This record gives sequence, C-alpha cells and structure tokens, in this order.
Amino acid sequence: MAGPATLGTPHPAVENRVIRVDITSKYFGEQQVLGPVRFDIRPGETVALLGPSGIGKSTILRIMVGIDTRFEGTVTRPDDMAIVFQEPTLLPWRSALDNLLIARPTLGADAARAALARVGLSGRDDAFPGQLSLGQQRRLSLARAFAGSPEFLVMDEPFVSLDPEMAEQMLALTEALITEAKPATLFVTHARAEADRLADRTLVLSGKPATLQEEAAEHGV
Repeated sequence: MAGPATLGTPHPAVENRVIRVDITSKYFGEQQVLGPVRFDIRPGETVALLGPSGIGKSTILRIMVGIDTRFEGTVTRPDDMAIVFQEPTLLPWRSALDNLLIARPTLGADAARAALARVGLSGRDDAFPGQLSLGQQRRLSLARAFAGSPEFLVMDEPFVSLDPEMAEQMLALTEALITEAKPATLFVTHARAEADRLADRTLVLSGKPATLQEEAAEHGV
C-alpha cells in the first residue's frame, strides 16, 4: 500500500472553475474503503452522491472539503465553499445573525438579515439557536451556507433525521435556494427521491472498496 497523499492547500480550480475529484484510494488502517473515485462538477451543476449508509459517501465529502487529507489522489476545488452537515452545527452562544456574520464576515448585517428572511427567519436575528425549533435551526444552517453566494456548496445528508413533513419543507427550500444562487453543489444522500429531485446528475457509490458504479443520465436528457 502506498503512503497517503496529503491534500494540503486545494489546487485552484481550472477549466472554467470545474471541481475535479480524482481519488485513487482511501484506507482506514489496513482496510481500503475507497477504490478509484473520479468525477467532475461543473459551475452551477448539482451532483448527487447516492449510496447506502456506511458506504463512504461522507468520507468522500471530508476529502473534498479538506477535513481528511490522508488519501491517495488529488482534489481541485475553489476556496469559496460552504458546508451543510447532517446536524445544524450552529454556535449556541451566538445569535442567528452572528452565526451568519461569523461564517461570512464581509456579508454585512443588512445582507445577513435578508438571508435570514429568505429562509423564513425574518425578525429572529437576535434569537439564539437554543431558542429556535429544530426546523428553524435547519433553516438557519441553510441561510448560513447560502449567504454570500458560495462558489461550491457541499450538503451531507441534511434531511436524514427529519420527519417527512419537515424534510419536504427543507427539500423545497433547498431546491429554491440552489435555483436562485446556482452554486456548484455536491449533495450526499441515501435517498433516491432526494437525488432525483435536486440533482442534475446522480453518482452511485457501491462495492468494497467503494467505487462509482453508475452515473445516471442528466435530467431532461
């Protein structure tokens, strides 16, 4: 087994800002969890990464955003990036407004309030996360991610723990925000219906070690 490569500073995206993933392998100890995984995401394109729980989807996500650097291969992506995790990951001691401004210091208070209003949190800028319902916390997490129109958006199964009604509300809101902002988006999910609804293309991860076994045709083709 070759030694793990280190991502370090992400390579500047080239070729019209295409995001490029070229993972040769990923090991946890002696166990290889990822085989060759290669794909691109074009500007404004939403790509779903679909597969069962534990297959390695979140591992690919962590590699792409630079959290996990111990892998063989390269990742090319822009620095201007936002992440939506499975849980809201808000700062509990900061207000809703501050949670946006800390993530995007150049945004400005007026733009941050507009971002809150866009997700249905108008007038809640002084509320702390503990004063918000779970649905409102999820909306705040989306507002933080889309504030400032990031070039690259990564979403890690953001609806996985929600009841069907709330999941549908968040899915509709996410769909509207992606349509408006048009970031290059990687949407990680185990639900085919979510992938079909949000994504322009769907990549299917399966096998041991996991590889991309299928790439569905683009919607409308």
